[in-house]
Amino acid sequence: MNYAFALSAAMLFAVSVPAGKLLLAHLKPLELSALCYLGSGLGLLAWRLISGARGLAAEAPLDRRDIPYTAGFVLAGGVLAPLLLFSGLSLTSSSSASILLNFELVFTSLIAVVIFKEHGGGRFWLAAGLITAGALALSWEGGGFSFGFGAALVLASSFMWGLDNNLTARVSIKNPVTLAAIKGLAGGLINGGLALYAYGSLPPLGWAAAALLLGFASYGISLVLFILAMRGLGASRAGAFFGSYPFMGAALSVVFLGEPLTARLLWASALMLGAFLLLALERHGHAHRHEPLEHDHSHGHDDGHHGHGHGGGAAAAHSHAHSHEPLEHEHAHLPDAHHRHGHS
Repeated sequence: MNYAFALSAAMLFAVSVPAGKLLLAHLKPLELSALCYLGSGLGLLAWRLISGARGLAAEAPLDRRDIPYTAGFVLAGGVLAPLLLFSGLSLTSSSSASILLNFELVFTSLIAVVIFKEHGGGRFWLAAGLITAGALALSWEGGGFSFGFGAALVLASSFMWGLDNNLTARVSIKNPVTLAAIKGLAGGLINGGLALYAYGSLPPLGWAAAALLLGFASYGISLVLFILAMRGLGASRAGAFFGSYPFMGAALSVVFLGEPLTARLLWASALMLGAFLLLALERHGHAHRHEPLEHDHSHGHDDGHHGHGHGGGAAAAHSHAHSHEPLEHEHAHLPDAHHRHGHS
């Protein structure tokens, strides 16, 4: 299911590639970015209001310990990354920018493994390398490539989105709709202010509504699914699966925009398939120790980590503050919220 969440998130985000190309004929780039973020936030806020308390019962609310991570991913991914990207796009070619944006996967993986101590391993790094190689092949238009200040800004935006992914992973056990709505509203309002300042006008109402709907699906629902994937896979592996979106976007462009089916797309898709098989068939298990831990998140009692009792019984999925006693055992696992231990 975690793999399905990650690939579904990538597919929804990939829809923004051909749809965004169509909308850019009627909207300016910063307007489109602001409207997509705002559509994400407003749509998810409406979702929360409609679902009411019943929809929140199984999910844990944010607490004070989550504020630094939440503020960090809003700043990194909702504000700085798009600002750096659009500043860089004004100084470099779109083909160069496309190549550099694919390094988001590299930065996500490096930050996850080096700073947050997620397990990498040879199979993971090979898969990440295949996805990166495929993305670079897909983006390369031929001709020269120069690295100037504009390219540095685009590369910095990729780093910010990699940091955003990792900070989001630290709070992925909390309500994903709340997290995605906060990011969407903050990013939409800030980028909307920048767009209004830069262009001095409001976008056409009809095309703005279309961008809001696109944002709800490709930024909002996609991010909710991506957060659910990070719960079970960790930032590095969820990011690797999400890194397939350039291939999906290119395939959708072939189908819906009539763009040519090239050898580059076929080669890139083959590399992506190889990476998917490497990760999907990954098995990692060893004896490990869980240190004492207290936290609040959605959980059941059938995973070997939540054996605490309930006076009146407990639903299959529910949330409340609970403690984990020290535990040593051995089983197959991924770098989720309960398995971020080190590896020798």
